[in-house]
Amino acid sequence: MAEKKYILSKEVAEKKLRRMALQVAEQNYEEPQLILIGIKENGIIIARKISAFLQEVYQGEIIVVELSMNKRKPRDITLHPLIDFNGKAILLIDDVANSGSTMLYALKPLLETYPKKIQTLALVERTHKSFPIDVDYVGLSISTTLDEHIYVEVEGGEVGGAWMEEATTAALPG
Repeated sequence: MAEKKYILSKEVAEKKLRRMALQVAEQNYEEPQLILIGIKENGIIIARKISAFLQEVYQGEIIVVELSMNKRKPRDITLHPLIDFNGKAILLIDDVANSGSTMLYALKPLLETYPKKIQTLALVERTHKSFPIDVDYVGLSISTTLDEHIYVEVEGGEVGGAWMEEATTAALPG
């Protein structure tokens, strides 16, 4: 297996998460409550990290909610804990924004309520989207080919960095 091509080290990822938390606090300083919705698996880890950084600078209440769904067939979406989103400021969080489809489908249960505002955050954003999702808070925006994939490493509740891999293709007959 080829060596991983890191685009973010653990230390740089930590700095970017802290910076994004400061931006979130600055944009939401008047909100009495902020609901962070982390998309499972890695998005919830990032949501918890953002929450920890926010607690240092944000005066309001912070609630972290876990969103689970099958990303390939996002028919059933579950939220835990299930709370009232009406009139609330919401921050939807994932590790990587690729096509925008995961965040788009994650909005589905929120559209059944009347939140005050919905913002989005991703540690890494790829610049080619297939769906009309704009990420409000981005750690790293990177141009990639459609054959390249980005992975965010998490272990023990910590972000270990992010790396990029080119999809393997079979050799063409010559």
